[in-house]
Amino acid sequence: MAETAAPATSYEKNLSLRVSPAAQLRAAFETGSVQGVVELSEVSFLTMVGLRVNRTSDAGQRVAAVTGGLPAACGLVSGTRDTSVLWLGPEEFLVVAPTEAHESLGGDLIQALREALGDGEGQVVDLSANRTTFELTGPRSRAVLEKGCSLDLHPRVLKPGTALSTEIGNIPVVLWKTGEETYRLFPRASFADFLGRWLLDAMREYASPEVP
Repeated sequence: MAETAAPATSYEKNLSLRVSPAAQLRAAFETGSVQGVVELSEVSFLTMVGLRVNRTSDAGQRVAAVTGGLPAACGLVSGTRDTSVLWLGPEEFLVVAPTEAHESLGGDLIQALREALGDGEGQVVDLSANRTTFELTGPRSRAVLEKGCSLDLHPRVLKPGTALSTEIGNIPVVLWKTGEETYRLFPRASFADFLGRWLLDAMREYASPEVP
């Protein structure tokens, strides 16, 4: 007797209807990437939450208990294994979590943050549709970014686990160095196409397998 496929869950149905900001560049990202040299991809539909709260206040401490901490200074990232909190300003943070943490897919992160803030001074805003995520990885990834970023990206200065607001190709982004040769870029959705094409162009010189 033939097996019957399990019906799609509401989670799967919701995802199937979504189109990421750089979906039209997926094939170009694949062909423009050079394995072991520099690779570019879009990490679609991460849950992102904008936080405004004084980290030393009672509300800030309640919020920190949900996220696994709030970073104390520029460039720092805190949180748990699944949920990261990036410092954007003295009382401004960006929470980045897996797709399934979003309330539209049954997650409770955003509601938990709202409840933790309570009537305290601050703000919890769902920014999941406001930004997308590009991941650039490989030994040439820093060289690609240096073509359009004014930050000092040398590993002595920018260490893994550091996140900073900057511009790449004149596009405002949050740049997060997640590994020795891996970066995540968070542009606003409206700039995703432009930045994606800029990165592809910056990668072009490394497309030859003969590059040392």
